[in-house]
Amino acid sequence: MELNADFDESVQITPAEHDWVSSPMPGVERMMLDRLGAEVARATTIVRYAPGSAFSAHTHDGGEEFIVLEGVFEDEHGAFPVGSYIRNPPGSSHTPSAPQGAVIFVKLWQFDPEDRSHVRIDTGKLGAVADANRPGVSVSPLFEDSYEAVSMETWAAGTEAIVEAPGGAEIFVLSGSVSAGGAALEPWSWLRRSDGHDVVLKAGADGARLWVKRGHLRNVSAPENR
Repeated sequence: MELNADFDESVQITPAEHDWVSSPMPGVERMMLDRLGAEVARATTIVRYAPGSAFSAHTHDGGEEFIVLEGVFEDEHGAFPVGSYIRNPPGSSHTPSAPQGAVIFVKLWQFDPEDRSHVRIDTGKLGAVADANRPGVSVSPLFEDSYEAVSMETWAAGTEAIVEAPGGAEIFVLSGSVSAGGAALEPWSWLRRSDGHDVVLKAGADGARLWVKRGHLRNVSAPENR
């Protein structure tokens, strides 16, 4: 399956533009943003777990990265409430569930194959550093290596600034709103910018909190033999 699979193109999607579709597991639905591959795929997805739903135990051969948007996501490593940022590297395994229900923004098969770093961060407890080059923007680093950089950004109301895209960039609106090219982007809106295609955003009246990932779109491919 291919969805927004031309990574030389920039993409901008709001939740109103896509429907939830059922996954192979009962009670688990997906809002697909981009996808390259079959059921095992390089994918960016919003996943909604009904209360009591679960996935069977599985291994993430290509790694899994997610942030909890609603509810509590659980596995044998812990219970992760709203704002939890998790990285399960290639070769890791777990048995996910959501006894109370949950929604997560998740990315699969998008790691450096040599990455073995487990990350579990409660972003609600993070401090932030003012960005000297972008007044009104504060940054909380989440992860960085030679392959990618991931951060949380807090934008003050009315702030207009650039998000640079060396190696490509993805922006997911967690709260508040921003506008890009005159289009308003509410929570759970997603932007993908191709390599070198920076974007200027302007925060709305309540400011915005953004998840930002850079540098990972230079060499994109589907999982091998899948």
